[in-house]
Amino acid sequence: MALENGEWIMRGLDWEDPFRIRSWEELIAWIDQVGFLPLFKNEIPGFSAEEHTYPLSWWTGDPEQDPWEWRQLIARSGRVAYGKFFGGKAGFISREWFPHFANWRRDGYDFDSRWDEALATMRQKQIMDQFTHREEIWSHELKQLAGFGKEGAKNFEGTVTRLQMSGYLVIRDFRLKLNKKGQPYGWPIAVYATPEALWGYDHITSAYSLPPARSRKLIRQQVESHFPAVTENSYRAVLGWKP
Repeated sequence: MALENGEWIMRGLDWEDPFRIRSWEELIAWIDQVGFLPLFKNEIPGFSAEEHTYPLSWWTGDPEQDPWEWRQLIARSGRVAYGKFFGGKAGFISREWFPHFANWRRDGYDFDSRWDEALATMRQKQIMDQFTHREEIWSHELKQLAGFGKEGAKNFEGTVTRLQMSGYLVIRDFRLKLNKKGQPYGWPIAVYATPEALWGYDHITSAYSLPPARSRKLIRQQVESHFPAVTENSYRAVLGWKP
């Protein structure tokens, strides 16, 4: 997605292109194959859902064809993880590869251990504490419960993004609010969860036996095996990470 002459331009494949991804199920199958996939075009050629879908289908509201709608269906399915994992931008990670992502980005720390070692901020703890007894929380509710807002802590969105980048949170679903009559209204709102709630603690921590640097190297090799045009600079731009 690029801004040209004041207009957002999507980059993708022709409708008749045999390699075009045609459904959210096909997109999941490809994510399972490549392991990692940002939603939008980035510095690594071909490394996005955008570049493999039909550009004019975006933001049409058609769940059969619109990749923007697909991301909601994919998050809801629980078959792959969705969240802001790539330079603070949205994308997908397969179930198979998420343990290596978590091991690398967490540097081997569960969140409680990170807090005990003074490696997490108070704002991050205020958010993560809300998941102690709840598996999923709506974004607006999480903001209130964690003490953010006009009179409270600042930068809720940035803090939640950082926790996703660190491998501690995922976007589990998008849902509409309900009015007093039980009718849905407004825009879909993100619902957050821990990856442990999604796939279980044992699976998420299954790569903890490896040094985080080893998981990082394996991820780099996985990306390069499917997107050989990647360079050191483009890899750092999309998957780089500063703890």
